[in-house]
Amino acid sequence: DISPLLKDPVAFRTLIDLLEDHLRASFPKIDFIAGLDSRGFLIGPPLAQRLGIGFVPVRKKGKLPGPTESVSYSLEYGKAELEVQSDAVEPGQKVVIVDDLLATGGTMCAACELLKRLKAEILECLVIIELKPLKGSEKLNSIPFYSLLQYD
Repeated sequence: DISPLLKDPVAFRTLIDLLEDHLRASFPKIDFIAGLDSRGFLIGPPLAQRLGIGFVPVRKKGKLPGPTESVSYSLEYGKAELEVQSDAVEPGQKVVIVDDLLATGGTMCAACELLKRLKAEILECLVIIELKPLKGSEKLNSIPFYSLLQYD
């Protein structure tokens, strides 16, 4: 639960500072931050603004205007679909995908699939919290992954 971080402006600023420092140290060039619906929308835009780059929303199906790419994926409790606008990134652009939490990895893997279809270069998947026993990061295969906090 990231609600306490959102309620405390000093804690939230510190969170964005930590994520910014990590990305600046890790990648000399990033074109976009892609944030996952919905809590990735809280972290992604301020992080993108700090880095002087754009933000790309990856949303639940039916929420984005214009032509979109869509992918269906399995959740613990059923199926879901994610979409990104077809012109969100150009082939070869460098993207970091952000969300608040990595559990089983289904949503993050679906977002990676969408951005790969647009021929983006995914530099990293970045989350605040990782639930390690659910082994979600293993599903990301060769895509680099970073989490600030890990719970066993």
